[in-house]
Amino acid sequence: MAAASALVSGGAGFVGGNLVRRLLSDGAARVRVVDNLLSAERWNLADDPRVEFVEGSIADPQVLGGIGDEYDYVFHLSTYHGNQSSMHDPLADHENNLITTLRLFERIKGFRRLRKVVYSGAGCAVAEKTYDEAEATREDAPISLTMDSPYSISKIVGEFYSVYYHNRHQLPVVRARFQNVYGPGEILGAGRWRGTPATVWRNVTPTFIWKSLHGESLPLEGGGAASRDFIYVDDIVSGLLACAERGAPGDVYNLASGVETSILDLARLVDAATGNTTPPDIRPRRDWDHSGRRYGSPEKARAELGFAAEVGLEEGLRRTVAWTREHEPAIRRSMEKHAGQMRALGA
Repeated sequence: MAAASALVSGGAGFVGGNLVRRLLSDGAARVRVVDNLLSAERWNLADDPRVEFVEGSIADPQVLGGIGDEYDYVFHLSTYHGNQSSMHDPLADHENNLITTLRLFERIKGFRRLRKVVYSGAGCAVAEKTYDEAEATREDAPISLTMDSPYSISKIVGEFYSVYYHNRHQLPVVRARFQNVYGPGEILGAGRWRGTPATVWRNVTPTFIWKSLHGESLPLEGGGAASRDFIYVDDIVSGLLACAERGAPGDVYNLASGVETSILDLARLVDAATGNTTPPDIRPRRDWDHSGRRYGSPEKARAELGFAAEVGLEEGLRRTVAWTREHEPAIRRSMEKHAGQMRALGA
């Protein structure tokens, strides 16, 4: 990426902020970030003269009008975070998680400088819905019409549009299918209130780490029987760059560790990393989540991109716990913005 110019939608968010920092360290000449800060904090973005920050939605016609054919790479990471927020407000999910993709692709479909466009997909939209024995989900797995959330629907339709714009307009889109990303830079409560406690309690790993650091019980829906493929954020960033540099336009790649970890085992690892001895809080299974056990196959990305996750879960958790401790005051301020709404919900 040396001397390259990049556009990153959602570049102030968790993955986006880490990607921008890597682009800068790799010698990018210019990085333009577009982010409406709906689920991100401005302080998470690198302070560097090569970064141009535009606060606004990538679906805003005025924002799009300021984007010209001047980028080598586009990374489309903006999203409506996440499943529970999308179920609370499907229209907001549609506007921020799908219309963003369609309008961006319409804007850039005729650009000629572009080497690659990387679209962030979601493994949950493809994985088999099962609590029985799971198999590693391959990129060519059949796609069900049964989805657990508007978020999953939006992410898979975004893949449909990626393929369409590649076939129809030769837009060089590569789809990067995420698994459960965790690591430094994921801020509890980041952004604006989105109607549910999931505004504060985002993904499972930062929630567990925060509660564990404060001696609280870790909530285990269904006793923690569900499983996920946890991949450290530095590895995801490496995978995104591999997609940009070596991915085949029109194709899709899992960015996965290939390791299935139960939520119960995750809780045990987090408590071990923090020294928390409080017993877990066993809760009923979430009635909306039918994708109980899942993990991704890393074989195609390894063979075609030379990409493999390098940071194991225990080491990644150790680093994330250390980052959370270091940034606790800023994270707490982010969470406390929503204190009134959380109290009103009894959360």
